[in-house]
Amino acid sequence: MATKKALLPMEALLVDEIPVGKEWQYEPKWDGFRCLAFGNLGKVKLQSKSGKPLDRYFPELVAALQQVSAKHFILDGEIVVPVAHGVDFDQLLQRIHPAASRVKKLSVEHPAHFMIFDLLADEKGASLVDTALGKRRPLLEAFARKFLKRAKLLHLSPATLKVAEARKWLEKRGTFLDGIIAKRVDLAYAPGQRTAMQKYKRIRTADCVVGGFRYASKGGQVGSLLLGLYDSEGLLNHVGFCSSFTTSERSKLSALLKPLMHGEGFTGRAPGGPSRWSTERSSQWEPLKPQLVVEVQYDHFTGDRFRHGTKFIRWRPDKSPRKCTMSQVRHETAVHPLHLIRPARRRKAV
Repeated sequence: MATKKALLPMEALLVDEIPVGKEWQYEPKWDGFRCLAFGNLGKVKLQSKSGKPLDRYFPELVAALQQVSAKHFILDGEIVVPVAHGVDFDQLLQRIHPAASRVKKLSVEHPAHFMIFDLLADEKGASLVDTALGKRRPLLEAFARKFLKRAKLLHLSPATLKVAEARKWLEKRGTFLDGIIAKRVDLAYAPGQRTAMQKYKRIRTADCVVGGFRYASKGGQVGSLLLGLYDSEGLLNHVGFCSSFTTSERSKLSALLKPLMHGEGFTGRAPGGPSRWSTERSSQWEPLKPQLVVEVQYDHFTGDRFRHGTKFIRWRPDKSPRKCTMSQVRHETAVHPLHLIRPARRRKAV
């Protein structure tokens, strides 16, 4: 192979605004598993962002990459599972399973796709790690035209030098993207570093009903608010939590929530029980009367829940709890992620 040392993916610095300038290339931010794919004389290895093997979890991608006729390659990309409304991160999580039979079943029912956005070694085995992105990208596009034309699960991820086009990706109605990746065209690949790549994440907000709360592990104060949204049947379903409060704010929360305790709480899906990391106190939760509405900021909503904790923005006393529905977090228009992909145009090297 082109390199014998362990190669880690280049990482991105989180920024508040999309950087602008001729030195930047823009790409979609895919919601999946970062992956380096190593090809050497028909043998394929998939490596995660942390350097761990992914081969056994994505046999369909290993098979697809084995069909690539190039003798050598190192490809950088993102593993995603496309669905009608975007990509399904929960399907990726289900792949990390010890049973090979389970993984094989899922690979057939919901095959993963590999969105390729960088070439780190060419078909001759020559390393491109020290080559500027402005020259690597045309080489990747040429590689894709030559070797990936008939590959159903392998795709060249879009890229543009125009920030206006990148912004249109985010503004498109029904978009599934959660951000934009910006890379310096004049810099070489930076394994494990955040010096040559930045990521801008969309700011999403939702108004949620506070259906309950959990106690903090110490002190007896409120630890987190349990958030709910109403479904089409009028049931309040637990969708996540919010715990971004200071010590003084937690004291005020206790007084605010006390009159609402012993309410009906969630009438649909309720919070789960304690996990192996929870203390006895932190696993307990108290149902509330569904009267408080809070606006929160979040990054991903998948599997009918916020994947991570949300950030408190403000209380919404002006909004009726019944108006806090699942429609806020579901796309109005179904847009398949592969619709964003189009044939690569030839471009000049930088």
